[in-house]
Amino acid sequence: MVRAIKGTLVECDPSIKSIIISIDSEDNEYIIEDLDETHLVVKDNMVAQLKTELDKRLKENVPDVEDDSDSDRDVQ
Repeated sequence: MVRAIKGTLVECDPSIKSIIISIDSEDNEYIIEDLDETHLVVKDNMVAQLKTELDKRLKENVPDVEDDSDSDRDVQ
């Protein structure tokens, strides 16, 4: 018997896609189908949770840029 799973098409950069695949590799609970280098089909009911996990991973890996508006005053 054929079973259908409702999904959401996700388009992203290859670098973000590799992070999503890494997240999914732990439990295989997000990705339904890997289509090409910039497209994935993700389980519809897991999109919000995937966004949260992706934001968490990006915050871990991307350094914060401090708002130093006076930095140009130090240059002579």
